[in-house]
Amino acid sequence: MAAISNLAGCSHGGSSVNFGERRLTFRPTPALKTRISWPSKNPLAVGHLGKGHKNSGVRMALVDEKLARSGDLPKPSDILAFDLVQGALVKWSSVTDRSLPEPPTAVFLHGILGCRKNWGTFTRRLAQEFPTWQFLLVDLRCHGGSASIKKRGPHTVSSTALDVLKLVRQLRITPRVLVGHSFGGKVALSMVEQAAKPLARPVRVWVLDATPGKVRPGGDGEDHPEELISVLSTLPQEVSSKRDVVDVLVRKGFSKDVAQWVVTNLRPTGPLGSSPSTFSWVFDLKGISEMYKSYEETNLWKIVEDVSRGVHVNFLKAERSLHRWALEDLQRIHAAEELAAEEAGGVEMHVLEDAGHWVHADNPDGLFRILSSSFQ
Repeated sequence: MAAISNLAGCSHGGSSVNFGERRLTFRPTPALKTRISWPSKNPLAVGHLGKGHKNSGVRMALVDEKLARSGDLPKPSDILAFDLVQGALVKWSSVTDRSLPEPPTAVFLHGILGCRKNWGTFTRRLAQEFPTWQFLLVDLRCHGGSASIKKRGPHTVSSTALDVLKLVRQLRITPRVLVGHSFGGKVALSMVEQAAKPLARPVRVWVLDATPGKVRPGGDGEDHPEELISVLSTLPQEVSSKRDVVDVLVRKGFSKDVAQWVVTNLRPTGPLGSSPSTFSWVFDLKGISEMYKSYEETNLWKIVEDVSRGVHVNFLKAERSLHRWALEDLQRIHAAEELAAEEAGGVEMHVLEDAGHWVHADNPDGLFRILSSSFQ
């Protein structure tokens, strides 16, 4: 298994991911090799493309036709931070192995205040189980390793989706599966909305614990993202202790799990290897606030109720969801299931038992079983 990265990510990188008090650990198999590529001045470094790619005529299944024709590719400094986790049987590279057929690819998108490393352990497990696949993990704009990239506003679901479309275009990848958690789920739907039609290849979309329309936060005693963003905006850019931040958030009424998860967005400010004296945030909170507002307001029901040929949309509801799924939402999804079947598309509803909103931490085994059908 190979892991290719173009930029350093959140502070909780490497082989383990923290979600609240849960720690998911990936234990490498001796037979598997891990390859990491960091930023390089070489124009053909992994994660960047040389000049020869600018006018590539390859038409991506999930790239808008106008974008594909224009050759308007972002500069290397504009590329979103990403990891490409490859199964042991994948020998392909977007740069060095052009003669080899592209392996099947799944794109994983995090939610608000998350980062690509949230999916690290889970996708490495998928790569072990499905060694012919590769998995693209992306830091969305204003988050993680992409926070330092000055993206032009407005910061919306639509512009975030276009960022990812440009990335897969640049990497010459045609995704077969899109997986998005919460905010990332709407981004995945928006990618389908903006893609050239008809699609060059069927695609499965997984929207994890999010609805296509109105965002309904949970009741009293549950964590509200908008309130969390507001509280974080009052904290200094540099802090001396992660524990102090956790204590502040708990006193403000947030759960300890969420508070501990949030501080994974803090990274040491000192030299690598030294004992950190301060930590700084790895996100653009002002931009994230705009993104969350767009998440609340964006309505993508039309994508679900008039699903394109070759698109299969899967909704997964967490049994103990942070967000309220209204009866109206469930009825519209079930109605879309019947209509899509008649139009050669697909819509399906799933429920993940014993899980709250953080589905890949609360019940990774159950989520693995449900998603595995897309990689058979």
